[in-house]
Amino acid sequence: MGHSNLAVNVPQKKKAREINVFVLLLIVLLIAAVSTYVLPAGEYTRQDVNGRSVVVPDTYKAIEASPVSLMGLIGSIHTGMVEASSIIFFVLIIGGTFGILTATGTIEAFISTLSRKLANQEKWLIPIMMLFFAMGGALMGMAEETLAYLGIMIPLAIALGFDVITGTAIVLIGASVGFTTAVMNPFTVGIAQGIAQLPPFSGMGYRIVLFVVMYLVSVFFVYRYAMKVKRDRGYGFFADGKYDKAESSDLKLETRHKIVLGCFLLNFVVLAYGVVKFEWFITEIAGLFTLLAVVIAFVGKLSPGETVNAFMKGASGLISGALIIGVARAIVVILTNGHVIDTILYNASSAIHHLPPSLSVVGMYVLQSVIHLIVPSGSGQAALTMPIMAPLADLVGVTRQTAVLCFSMADGIGNIIFPTSGYFMAGLAIAGIPWSRWAKWILPLILTQYAIGLVAVIVAQLIGYGPF
Repeated sequence: MGHSNLAVNVPQKKKAREINVFVLLLIVLLIAAVSTYVLPAGEYTRQDVNGRSVVVPDTYKAIEASPVSLMGLIGSIHTGMVEASSIIFFVLIIGGTFGILTATGTIEAFISTLSRKLANQEKWLIPIMMLFFAMGGALMGMAEETLAYLGIMIPLAIALGFDVITGTAIVLIGASVGFTTAVMNPFTVGIAQGIAQLPPFSGMGYRIVLFVVMYLVSVFFVYRYAMKVKRDRGYGFFADGKYDKAESSDLKLETRHKIVLGCFLLNFVVLAYGVVKFEWFITEIAGLFTLLAVVIAFVGKLSPGETVNAFMKGASGLISGALIIGVARAIVVILTNGHVIDTILYNASSAIHHLPPSLSVVGMYVLQSVIHLIVPSGSGQAALTMPIMAPLADLVGVTRQTAVLCFSMADGIGNIIFPTSGYFMAGLAIAGIPWSRWAKWILPLILTQYAIGLVAVIVAQLIGYGPF
């Protein structure tokens, strides 16, 4: 998924071969442990600047080797989880809150109501619904949570004269636009900025601009295709009639649903104000989401038992993603205890040290894009790469905020084409679209988005995207 590697259990004719992200991280953990025996140990001097630890350039020196023992290796996972506990529990609270929001029936009723209102104005379906899912991705990091809405959007798209790919694209591409630009995505930018010691959700203005650009480009791509299908049904894809008899939901948006939506939006206004005005961090933001969970459960008329069950269901859906953060952190623990993380930093910075910062940032962006193919979890990739990327940015003259942007843009785009992305493959299985058919269709958009990301990180470096 975008923030974990969950796959939804969907009956399939042929099971897609998936790379288990935990197996992959454990292999990387073993390689990290072996590297403490192979790589020379060394360290930089670090100094405290405004409460954040910063590497001092040109202070790298070799030190005595301290390879990690077997006990150090097997204990590193627990240590990693303890060190990343604030982020792990933050993710679980967000998931629990979303579970309660889902249990109130508000989102399903909202989509159903909007869908009916657009029944005779089908041209507006694509921009409006893609904006809804994009906002979910940008504010809540919605990824696999969106899969439940494929069953609503695909029949609706077909009823309006479009096809299965259009209905699927509205959901998957819509959410991906928000997840990628990550205006306030707690699973990518939230975690990465925490690791890089940046103020939570800082640099939002630039990400909003990127959100608008990516949204417009993506809507144009989907809209143009949908209109071709409407003119010529033979151009479309209909999953062998899988959805021919499906009916869209007829839920109505009741007063309590409207109040829940109002509370949900108010939460983000308060969050933005608190972050900017009072410098709230993960603990305060988690507290705010806990309060939101209680309020929407009350408004949504859930009993205490139903509230707890909904919270547990939502949180359990993100257990995989939360544990990934801890295991990824264990790799950093091994490299740090073995005193080779600074050796890696030194060699990486030496390789790009003579390049101008605008080219250094291209290297960071490309590297994050490659890593995302093998580590499809956004939060896992943040936990794995940012402890190295943040100090590397200091060394090569790139702002830490730009380093975070390199990560978030590279991480989000691949989510809807890489077969290693569990939630995406589950989405295709639900829709009945072969991966090869989808990949061929979406490739021009993916390449365009990567190009936009590349320009975005170069511009970010040129304007000194900060605060630092």
